[in-house]
Amino acid sequence: MTTIPFRDTRDRLMADPEFKREYDALEEDFSLVKAMIRARDRAGLTQTDVARAMGVSQPRIARIESGKNVSLETLKRYAHATGSKLTVDFERRNG
Repeated sequence: MTTIPFRDTRDRLMADPEFKREYDALEEDFSLVKAMIRARDRAGLTQTDVARAMGVSQPRIARIESGKNVSLETLKRYAHATGSKLTVDFERRNG
């Protein structure tokens, strides 16, 4: 079985203007997801640990970490559970 490095696949897909446009449109979602997972990892916690701290189920944490339809209140609770401080910032878009 031959494996294809992720970078090769990503570079091939990003060469397609339509794919790149759609991928770039998800940048904010990806940024939020990465920040949440980074906070949990930095705290040395599993999804189950965070779930216990928040009083929810592990599958709920998985849904929260998907970044879809997450309320500000939930983000505050997640930050508290991971020993993090939640900050929200608006940056000027390029272009």
